[in-house]
Amino acid sequence: MSKLFKGVDISWKPFIESEFQKSYMQEIKSFLINCSQNNEVIYPHPKDIFKSLELTSFQSVKVVILGQDPYHGPNQAHGLAFSVKKNVPIPPSLKNIFKEISEDLHSNKRLSGDLTNWAKQGVLLLNTCLTVFPGRPGSHANLGWQKFTDSIIDAVDTKDNVVFLLWGSYAQKKKDLLLNKNNLVLEAPHPSPLSAHRGFFGCKHFSKANEFLRKNKIEEIDWSS
Repeated sequence: MSKLFKGVDISWKPFIESEFQKSYMQEIKSFLINCSQNNEVIYPHPKDIFKSLELTSFQSVKVVILGQDPYHGPNQAHGLAFSVKKNVPIPPSLKNIFKEISEDLHSNKRLSGDLTNWAKQGVLLLNTCLTVFPGRPGSHANLGWQKFTDSIIDAVDTKDNVVFLLWGSYAQKKKDLLLNKNNLVLEAPHPSPLSAHRGFFGCKHFSKANEFLRKNKIEEIDWSS
């Protein structure tokens, strides 16, 4: 795999190595190199673009949470969907996620928006578009990232007993890729303040995910840590 993508855990190699050779990924690589040469800032930092695939190996994936594209504010995005770096104010959607966890699991609300510990437990926090320009949400939506992340989703769906959490209409469009009947697909409105009250609150996805894992003799996720 290209040096640009050296952060990807080796366990993903059989599933995505061929993707790195395709023209769309070569074009993405050229685009990112041009941005660097022209001192154009992109989020997350290039070393964090594949953080989700670095922290969560293919074998360890238990739950997949799909985001759209990275946060576009300074010091927020670090390669994990919905997550922000330590000591960064928690964004509204993530606050609502923490609220639902607290009410669903009767636990204290998390104080940090850094979801690295989830990733290390087997939660693949995958944005379907992996980069963005500052202050311009969706600005890299047409680069072709979705082809790459669709290949990740396809790969994970070959595993059994995985939980996919699809929040909002954008993530739910990926349901067509999920063909393995041994996996659990849970859908709810997006946790954004604009839509959380339409059914994200009360969806109980976190307890349902853990119940499914427990039934299949898989270690549950500690969502509160």
